[in-house]
Amino acid sequence: MAERTKALPLRAEIRRQLRRRRTQGIFTVIMLLPLILIGAFALGSEENDSGARGFVDLAQDSGANLVVFALFASTSFLLIVVVALFAGDTVPSEASWSSLRYLLAAPVRRERLLRQKLIVAGLFSVAALVLLPAWTLLVGGFAYGWGPYIGPTGDQIGWPEFGWRLAVITGYLLVSLLVVASFAFALGVWTDAPLAAVGGAVLLMILSAILDSITALGGIREGLPGHYAYAWADALSPTVDYSAMATGALWSVGYGVVLIGLAVWHFLRKDITS
Repeated sequence: MAERTKALPLRAEIRRQLRRRRTQGIFTVIMLLPLILIGAFALGSEENDSGARGFVDLAQDSGANLVVFALFASTSFLLIVVVALFAGDTVPSEASWSSLRYLLAAPVRRERLLRQKLIVAGLFSVAALVLLPAWTLLVGGFAYGWGPYIGPTGDQIGWPEFGWRLAVITGYLLVSLLVVASFAFALGVWTDAPLAAVGGAVLLMILSAILDSITALGGIREGLPGHYAYAWADALSPTVDYSAMATGALWSVGYGVVLIGLAVWHFLRKDITS
């Protein structure tokens, strides 16, 4: 029993994940994103014949505006892919390397293996989602200054208020993306193909976004994964309204509990042959 408790320690799993090219590639993209945005703005034209300032124009007003723009641009795809990669690849990658059955024979209890994999996937997802706004804010601050956030309507949010608002936004993104992580993880338990697990989760969110655009579905759209993906924008209003974020968080947690529960139930009864 002591051997089973000590098997597959978190530090060993974290080291393994850090050595993965997938992990290194994800963090490289996150580090490059604000630099690419600043380069694109520098190469583009600043002329605006209409006189109205669009959201892209506002991104160059301060580091605060740049980080908000980066999150808007990343929410619908980049962050989904990042979380799906960390959560969906963790179990089937072991199967594809034919090492899953050896891990379980180490001996590692099945529930412990899933728990360790989930914890590490969660840690890396949190690290990525915290690094993106933090690094973008730092880079944007040096490039555009440390002024207040300026919204499309001209409302301003100064420091340190914006720092607290950004923390709320990041926290909500972490919770709302739980549905992506849980679906990718569940697919990873059902299949031995990492690409199927990651791609399946991404396709689910794309399909959900398409269905969400069909207004004829009415209230059904509120239960679709991703319907409240941009609810964090309410944190940028002069007065923060938490109602949409609370609803989105409840839906995401509900999906997460069900999908992870099904994944554990299936894995405990699954024949491991790879």
